Amino acid sequence: MKALSDIGLVGLGVMGRNLALNMESKGLQVSVFNYIPSVTEDFLAGSGLGKRFIGARSYEELAASLSAPRKVFLMVTAGAAVDEVIGHLVPLLEPGDVIIDGGNSDFHDTARRTAELEACGLMYVGTGVSGGEEGALKGPSMMPGGSPAAWPLVRDIFQSISAQTADGEPCCDWVGPGGAGHFVKMVHNGIEYGDIELICECYQMMRDMLGMGNEEMASVFAEWNRGELESYLIEITAGILRKKDDEGFVLDRILDTAGQKGTGKWTVQAALDEGMPLPLIGEAVFARCLSALKEERLAASEILRFAQDDRKEAQDDKWEAREYCCHPERSEGSVTIDDLRQALLCSKIVAYAQGFSLLDAASAHYGWNLDLGGIALLWRGGCIIRSTFLGKIREALGGDGKCSNLMLAPYFRGILAESQQAWRRVVAAAALDGIPVPALSSALAYFDGYRCGRSGANLLQAQRDFFGAHTYERIDRPRGRFFHTDWK
Repeated sequence: MKALSDIGLVGLGVMGRNLALNMESKGLQVSVFNYIPSVTEDFLAGSGLGKRFIGARSYEELAASLSAPRKVFLMVTAGAAVDEVIGHLVPLLEPGDVIIDGGNSDFHDTARRTAELEACGLMYVGTGVSGGEEGALKGPSMMPGGSPAAWPLVRDIFQSISAQTADGEPCCDWVGPGGAGHFVKMVHNGIEYGDIELICECYQMMRDMLGMGNEEMASVFAEWNRGELESYLIEITAGILRKKDDEGFVLDRILDTAGQKGTGKWTVQAALDEGMPLPLIGEAVFARCLSALKEERLAASEILRFAQDDRKEAQDDKWEAREYCCHPERSEGSVTIDDLRQALLCSKIVAYAQGFSLLDAASAHYGWNLDLGGIALLWRGGCIIRSTFLGKIREALGGDGKCSNLMLAPYFRGILAESQQAWRRVVAAAALDGIPVPALSSALAYFDGYRCGRSGANLLQAQRDFFGAHTYERIDRPRGRFFHTDWK
């Protein structure tokens, strides 16, 4: 065993442990520390036994065990805990050493910490890490940003432990200065919120409108995973639907209240700050908030009953689900499984279009010079939203000829043109049947709003001018000239 370690890791929760094991498996010696000493001891006596780990019982021992320039990777809870750990480390480090935050930190905090540590002669890297427990162990997607001078010092380590594309490219590259890395991870999570909500809405339509069973739905998702929708989330959905224990299907006994950790909300807040429309992801966040009102929803389901609800309960075969699963024919007012597939595909395009538009706007605002095509590559493997879909996004947004909006790229424009009528049928059928599909319908509204050459906002401007003299521009005058009318 080497006298000094290549890197130190603070925080031996599930993600921290797995990242440490990942690093060690790539030939690195790793010093590990947890503020609860027994956690460190248990790790060294368990999954870390016989491997190239050095256990540190204090921050002083951790710093002394690292080769120069020291590199310390933090996997602790975002927020005050990160600042607390940094406060312990800074007096023990020397100019040129690097602190790395691999948690889901707010990008504003990362930008602040980068500036503060650079003022001390240290370097700071805020890196998004996506892929969950399995990704941390076998290869996550990594999105590093912060002090540019730190990248040559950590690049080989990061790219050795990250996921690889089928072509052998690492799903890890430098994103940009300051808080850029954590901003990109935040938007990744926002798209993840949207992706998950869209899948859940299709599941609810299959279950409640088409009357399909879990095995049937699992087969549909498995089939979708062999086409353009191939992705990690579609794959695990099929597995979740099939999972049984001694009491039957596990999914059927899970309470329908969704949790969240804040990154989706941060994405929507950032979109508001940048003035970028992000309605699909916003609806996905609010859908989780609404799901948490379980008791209110149960009460409302009895109070807000209408005749159509009673008819629906009395006609379980109203949509003749299995016929539509097996046959392409459509009767008036019906939707098919393939309609759902096309609606999901179109809405997924919108989710990514909104996310990448936000990345582009923030890049201009903060001077990050983000490589949007390169970011799509980072998400091709290891992360939660990994899919074959991202290869097409990389082609559309890479190079000098990138589109201002993903929907305008020829590949995606073709899908939208071919599938929009199925998309409309799905949203209309859900509305008529009383099934909430906020993400699917919001995506369609965004698509129609984006392609609308003349909206109703002229009336909005007239109203603002009427009550507040806010002025307006005219279609028969050059942009930038403003007018006011004495409406009264």
